[in-house]
Amino acid sequence: MALDSHIAQLIRTHFPVVPVPSLPSIRLHRAGPKSGLWRLAEQDEEGFGTPYWAYVWGGGLVLAHYVRDHPEVVAGRKVLDLGTGSGLVAIAAAKAGAGEVVAADIDKYAMTAAALNAALNDATMAIIQGDMLDGPPPAVDLILIGDLFYAPELAERVLPFLDRCLNAHVDVLIGDPWRADLPRSRLQLVAEYPIVDFGTSARAEPQMAGVFVVA
Repeated sequence: MALDSHIAQLIRTHFPVVPVPSLPSIRLHRAGPKSGLWRLAEQDEEGFGTPYWAYVWGGGLVLAHYVRDHPEVVAGRKVLDLGTGSGLVAIAAAKAGAGEVVAADIDKYAMTAAALNAALNDATMAIIQGDMLDGPPPAVDLILIGDLFYAPELAERVLPFLDRCLNAHVDVLIGDPWRADLPRSRLQLVAEYPIVDFGTSARAEPQMAGVFVVA
């Protein structure tokens, strides 16, 4: 993917590189106290929007932990990180030995952030922009989904897509900090990790987040 030079410069300038909490071997461009998000949203002509990609979300963090601890789930396989955001989960998969990694998002800022973060971590991946949820199952072995059940209207689209993928014999792993719209009756818990989620104080006590397969 060719980097958007304007977006890349904006990210490099306003989003410092810092280690991921509890996964310090991975570094990301992340929002900080001096990033000036409101100012960027007002001034940027490219459509800055809400920078979900600039934060470490609990579902992505727990999934990255799981992939690190269980590299056999990705080793040698073609893996899709759906809703990649910062690219954290895709980077974890690449570092764990995935045969091929594809990172997908609808946000062009997320695509550029993921590309920059992949380079920071010497992770090789393809990065694509687009909404896959209404389309056919992608030609991959495994789909990793970190925190896509954060809104009811999105959750209603994700689950039918996952059912189509499972019917096509594509494996799915979901990371989520037990958000309200998580379809718990359809999921089987395979692991839990204590994490500090996006939106909570850095001093907050870690809460358990889960890794799931679709039942």
